Amino acid sequence: MASKIELNNLTFYYGNFMALKDVNMNIVGNAITALIGPSGCGKSTLLRTINRTNELIDGTRLEGKVLIDGKDIYDAQIDIIELRKKVGMVFQRPNCFPLSVYDNVAYGPVVHGTKKKAELDKIVEESLIATWLWDDLKDKLKRSALSLSLDYQQRLCIARVLAIGSEIILLDEPCSALDPITTLRIEELLVSLKENYTIVIVTHNMQQAARVSDYSGYMLLGELVEFNQTSKIFTSPKDKRTEDYITGRFG
Repeated sequence: MASKIELNNLTFYYGNFMALKDVNMNIVGNAITALIGPSGCGKSTLLRTINRTNELIDGTRLEGKVLIDGKDIYDAQIDIIELRKKVGMVFQRPNCFPLSVYDNVAYGPVVHGTKKKAELDKIVEESLIATWLWDDLKDKLKRSALSLSLDYQQRLCIARVLAIGSEIILLDEPCSALDPITTLRIEELLVSLKENYTIVIVTHNMQQAARVSDYSGYMLLGELVEFNQTSKIFTSPKDKRTEDYITGRFG
């Protein structure tokens, strides 16, 4: 399968601190890639390089390249707003706006210029259908999003990403605030979405990585120690450091 995202000799600094060191990774399209490793190993930093949100932090610096569909997203000609439409992000805790369900999903399209009610209605419906929310919420679209359960709120955040036309979904520990049953629901949703989207997920939950991902990368101290199909990472890792982490001897 073709690579959707390519990281070439990627090194990243917060001030003088090297958070990522010479990372090389090809992320396949229409698949789920999990980034695993102990806290502080660079997983979230790597995730944020893919939509340039690290740039919002003063004193950061990047070396190497990040290519999406063969284009260097750090090229001076890249439109960052268009990039962040293409590469959506979902965070640890649901961050719904204090607006209605409808307005949460419609917010992005409106900001990006969609004004016609019929078009917004279609986007909202399609996004809620894709995230398995439509049947439950179609009669509650005026209800405050903040009144929903955490499960519904997190799926609404994913719907919000889909609504702006994202092709890539980045998720930074999206289930860390959820109970096990809700977590499985989100995981099932992600597996269903990979048919149409490229998904990269940061997780501390190795069982989650094993359940949902097609590929996994083990990170340690800013380095990508090993990257392979998830089945191979978890059953026959090539690097002893990966084996020590997977088996619980480290981390």
